[in-house]
Amino acid sequence: MRWIDVTIPMHPAMTVWPGDPAFTLSPASRIADGRSTNVSTIGLSTHTGTHCDAPWHFEDDGNKLDEVDTSVFFGDALLIELAHLDTIRAADLPPEKLPPRVLFKTRNALYPHDAPFRKDYVALEPDAAQRCVDDGVCLVGVDYLSVAPYKQNGQDTHHILLRNSVFVVEGLLLKEFTSGVYPFIVMPMHIIGADGAPCRAFIGMED
Repeated sequence: MRWIDVTIPMHPAMTVWPGDPAFTLSPASRIADGRSTNVSTIGLSTHTGTHCDAPWHFEDDGNKLDEVDTSVFFGDALLIELAHLDTIRAADLPPEKLPPRVLFKTRNALYPHDAPFRKDYVALEPDAAQRCVDDGVCLVGVDYLSVAPYKQNGQDTHHILLRNSVFVVEGLLLKEFTSGVYPFIVMPMHIIGADGAPCRAFIGMED
């Protein structure tokens, strides 16, 4: 098995959600300045780069990140490639029942992760989110910084998924993959009381 890192690298020029703080990496101490160690400080949003949404992100009575069942972090995922769509609707999904973990690859996969933010990214419409819930999906992963369209009225896509405890992973790098079932691992930072956190994520491929 070869594990491919599908995590956005963090650096100051990386794309962030409009209004969120830019990622920063600043020196706290440097050997070159006469200190005994190199130590840095970082600044970022909980939704920087490849990250997860815990239910509490949009649902005030939803689970916080440390309350999420960690079994959802490991297992096979169905990757669905929908390269030519501008938005994902229920009718675009396979007719058979969806498995518990689903990743969506779209034209977003072609966008550089250090380019200016794009408002026209592809995302899930509410009926697609509801189809995921109805089929018992427990993890949804997407290839841009939000599972919902930009400034969606009412944020129905997020609410439908998160109020039903669907774990959302955003900002995956899926360019190298085609439709199929793959081993998938996502490891959020272990932050108590968080609405979400940056993640490291990997997809496995047979050599």
